[in-house]
Amino acid sequence: MIIDIFLSSYPLFLKATWLTVQLTAVALILGCVVGLVIAFFRISDSKALNYIAHTYITVIRGTPLIVQICILYFGLANMVTLSQFWAGAIALAVHNGAYIAEIFRGSIQSIDRGQMEASRSLGMSYPLAMRRIILPQAFRRAIPSLGNQFIIGLKDSSLVAYVGMQDLWGTGLGEAASNYKQLETYMVVGLYYLVLIMIFSYFVNKLEARLAKGKAPTKQTKDNTSVAA
Repeated sequence: MIIDIFLSSYPLFLKATWLTVQLTAVALILGCVVGLVIAFFRISDSKALNYIAHTYITVIRGTPLIVQICILYFGLANMVTLSQFWAGAIALAVHNGAYIAEIFRGSIQSIDRGQMEASRSLGMSYPLAMRRIILPQAFRRAIPSLGNQFIIGLKDSSLVAYVGMQDLWGTGLGEAASNYKQLETYMVVGLYYLVLIMIFSYFVNKLEARLAKGKAPTKQTKDNTSVAA
């Protein structure tokens, strides 16, 4: 029965899968930009920037994603006309940005402060030292957590179906309503999501392995200080 539904509906689901991939990619790219900015606000010495970041993270993490999508799609319609795609993408970006911000903040603060001090003593400005010394290491440490958050973002993208977007879940709802085989149809949708997540997880694992190989080996000096080889 599931095979019959899969064979009869795969053209629709393949199209919906591509839409889901596009939506998730746009949302996560924007979410990383938002998250990095908010992370810098969080580690800033400015109380105002800290307050803005804390308020943003508290509000976003304290309200359901479906509410945020509906506010963007319906609530802002009187001021700005947003398509279903962009309303969903922006809402997902804003939502994921709050979690990505905490991932970036933690990874940046995990870098030894002495590296920033050494960079500044060599004449680097703070932005230059952050870009060349701190952020590359922080991104490497953030990859596992970012990978998990990206998987969550992919699954969360299904909520855009409730503003009428024909992504994977939206297409599944429509198919289930027409063939009256809800359980089988939802299982087919679940298989599509599972395949997407397995593919994404594979590339994340490959990236982690590649970055791990790219780490400079260290050696111990006579005074037990670790230095790059």
